[in-house]
Amino acid sequence: MHPLISATDLAQAMQHDNVLVLDASMALPGQAFDPQQRFANGHIAGAVRFDIDQFSDPDSPLPHTIPGQARFAALATERGMANDRRIVFYDQDGMACAARAWWLTTLFGHDRVQVLEGGLPAWKSAGLPLETGPDLTAPARFVSRPRYGRLRGTGDVLDIVEGRVSGLILDARSRNRFEGRDPEPRAGIQSGHMPGARSLPYPELLDDKGRFLPADTLRDIFARLGVESSTSVTCSCGSGMTACMIALALANVGMDAQKVAVYDGSWAEWASTPDSPIVVGA
Repeated sequence: MHPLISATDLAQAMQHDNVLVLDASMALPGQAFDPQQRFANGHIAGAVRFDIDQFSDPDSPLPHTIPGQARFAALATERGMANDRRIVFYDQDGMACAARAWWLTTLFGHDRVQVLEGGLPAWKSAGLPLETGPDLTAPARFVSRPRYGRLRGTGDVLDIVEGRVSGLILDARSRNRFEGRDPEPRAGIQSGHMPGARSLPYPELLDDKGRFLPADTLRDIFARLGVESSTSVTCSCGSGMTACMIALALANVGMDAQKVAVYDGSWAEWASTPDSPIVVGA
């Protein structure tokens, strides 16, 4: 199944397929809003909330750390995310949060997962209706089948940095943060990047409507950074959120899912781990 779906195709699918639409919106660094209130003010009809903070490890000191498979399965069941349903995530503003929800759900073994390209703005631009009020969930059993090969930890990334394992690290943060010229949004975290990592700010993958650039253009971008069909790619960012936009873009151009992983702790973990090498500059 293609990882992206257009607003018009989603509207048609909702009429004849077993589709569950989930709103994965959350406030990213620099934003301040109540995702639940925005959902109540207007959402795709029948959609339910997917709270990324809830679908995280409550005991981790790091933001948005993946939960254990039992926690994910219980929450997914509560949300009605049965394995035989077609799952479509969207974001109130764009796709970054939906991309995280997509990656997390595929990580735990769901096969029919998509992201609404362009998010809720694309739905509105297509003249499609919204509804207001709270979500009404109907539980449906989800069985977790983790694919932990799509996940990287600090030790895995250190192996790449120190040359014990081949691979390419792509960093979705702004170039100024990557080069150490702008501070990180989290207190006590030095900016900079991992040795050998390459900068790919995720907005550079998008057009002025918040949708991915044409597939051929994306392939050219990845090729210039050294991505080939055989390349093992580790996607990183500040806290594991926007790294998933790089993973989604790679899936969009047909990259083998077994070649793409997300460093879940990302820069928040790397820069707070003693003795992790940090490079400042281009």
